[in-house]
Amino acid sequence: MFPLMFLQQLVASSTHIVAKSVTSELHPTFVVLMRALFSCLLYGTWMIIRRKSLQHVDRSDWRMLVLLGLLNIPLNQFLFIWGVKLGTAPNAALAYAVSPTFVLIILAVMYRERPSGMKIVGIVIAFIGTAIVLVDKGVRFDEDVFLGTVIVLGASLAWAFYTVFGRNLAIKYGAMHTTSLSMLIGTALYVPIWILLPVSFDPSPLVIQAGGPTPFENWLQLFYLGVVTSGLGFGLWYYALTKYDAAKVSVFNNLQPVMTTILSFLLFSQVPTPLFVIGGMIALGGVILTQRG
Repeated sequence: MFPLMFLQQLVASSTHIVAKSVTSELHPTFVVLMRALFSCLLYGTWMIIRRKSLQHVDRSDWRMLVLLGLLNIPLNQFLFIWGVKLGTAPNAALAYAVSPTFVLIILAVMYRERPSGMKIVGIVIAFIGTAIVLVDKGVRFDEDVFLGTVIVLGASLAWAFYTVFGRNLAIKYGAMHTTSLSMLIGTALYVPIWILLPVSFDPSPLVIQAGGPTPFENWLQLFYLGVVTSGLGFGLWYYALTKYDAAKVSVFNNLQPVMTTILSFLLFSQVPTPLFVIGGMIALGGVILTQRG
């Protein structure tokens, strides 16, 4: 399980940074739209190639697929991108570290599943380690970023529901097929919302201007968010859910800040602090404890 989730979290760990960067140039509502369209391009192509081998979807499952689409893009991705725009990347990562707790609550309330004591302790320890890492990385609690953090908490809650509700369908139809349908339906639900939102759109960051910067970086970031983080990342997430229970999978979200710092060290030679090392070891220990719960 660890190699699979390591790859998934490696992809996801960069989302906060890329989203913060691209929303400084483009409005969050448009970023969500382009991210969704790039995802649809990827998954739509995959479905066309695999159309003869795809399992027929039962009529009784379409209602849940529509709900997954709603949770995926109009709620999770929209709230996440908007919250990162208003807040900070470390704050967004901290908000997402709460998602394993949301998963446990949903399983307990809606499915009457009582998690083991070791699993609860592991999730708490993983969150504490994540919080230590993010305090070291600059998480803030002032009122300037409070609204953004609350909005990302909403995205984290939507992600928890998306995780729990989608597991059975991913097992039944396959991770890629379920993710593809949720992406396509979610985009179809989001497009009219984007049209109706009273937000003016400035296309200048996406077109070449005389004497100005090229739009290549903005397009590259949109492509990355759509194809890599939403495409590869979401597909791997549902694949992991076909192998393991939702609580054990969701706790890996606590490793995102740790892996982001490791990437910064490998790519930019940013040396981790002793506080980061301590927090990272605690978070990893919590993840391992949860897997044994």
